Amino acid sequence: MRKEVVIISGANGEIGYGLIEQISEMQVSRIVALDLKPLEECLIPLCEWFIQGDILDTTLLARLTAEYEITTIYHLASILSTKAEYSPEMAHQINVDGTINLLRLAVELSQWQGKSIKFIYPSSIAVYGLPSLEIKNKSGKIKEDQFCSPITIYGINKLYCEHLGLYYAQHYRQLAKDRLRNNVDFRAIRFPGLISAETIPTGGTSDYGPEMLHYAAQGLSYSCFVRPDTQIPFMAMPDAVNSLLLLEQTPLNHLQQLVYNVTSFSPTAQEIFEVVKQSYPSADITFEVNQNRQTIVDSWPSDVNDAPARENWGWQPRFNFQKSFNEYLLPSVKLRYASKGC
Repeated sequence: MRKEVVIISGANGEIGYGLIEQISEMQVSRIVALDLKPLEECLIPLCEWFIQGDILDTTLLARLTAEYEITTIYHLASILSTKAEYSPEMAHQINVDGTINLLRLAVELSQWQGKSIKFIYPSSIAVYGLPSLEIKNKSGKIKEDQFCSPITIYGINKLYCEHLGLYYAQHYRQLAKDRLRNNVDFRAIRFPGLISAETIPTGGTSDYGPEMLHYAAQGLSYSCFVRPDTQIPFMAMPDAVNSLLLLEQTPLNHLQQLVYNVTSFSPTAQEIFEVVKQSYPSADITFEVNQNRQTIVDSWPSDVNDAPARENWGWQPRFNFQKSFNEYLLPSVKLRYASKGC
């Protein structure tokens, strides 16, 4: 008998690290991890199997169906916003073509197994594109259907993949005579900026928040690339992981939509600077605005409306701004750089 597992693509990333730990601790599913780079040694014992490879490699993906019965795919692999701007064509290949490969795999699995495979997709506030700071400041909490005009290739990729997921879930091959009965059970979360104590920021335009903290903890100088008054929503990584698991566990008939905002707190860059300086008074942090990156962040909302997630599947963040730093980020970051390990 084949073993039931969940697939986590991009397992070495910021979300993957916490997701593997949490699923392993819950002991509800075996994990097959997939990433281009070797998996962190501390995560290997938590996984049933690790595959080092590319989600663009369809032959590799086909191997997944041979031994395991897959119940859920957490598709985390992507090229983030800042890195994507330097190579938009490659970003499209990874972010879009890679997603299509996994959606196609999920469709095939849904047919073979006679039930819909859950496809959990982390999207981003990068899908939004507010036209000016004046409108941003007046708009308040943005809903899922507002200002979806992204100005980055990453945001464009994420928005398109949301629509791909909806298509595969609701309209796949809708004109075919042999239209499939079991489509993908697609569910997406639009994350704000994420701050993790366990992993180093890896190329997101919202990373000025976690970078201030990680640089200060290592005694390194840091030049923040946005203005002190810059404001976007953020979330502590444990809340991000919990939201993915909570959405995955919710019965489909409870969901009134398939793409949801979630958020926790919305500090300015100055407020993040001040809380980091309280713990690291000698931290050398300056503000040196990169206007191109500033323009991107200014196009993202100051806050988002996550009422549907709260109402449909009981989303509730555990960490507010102060609690995130005092109870999670500061103690964990200090421990990380004291031990220099996983």
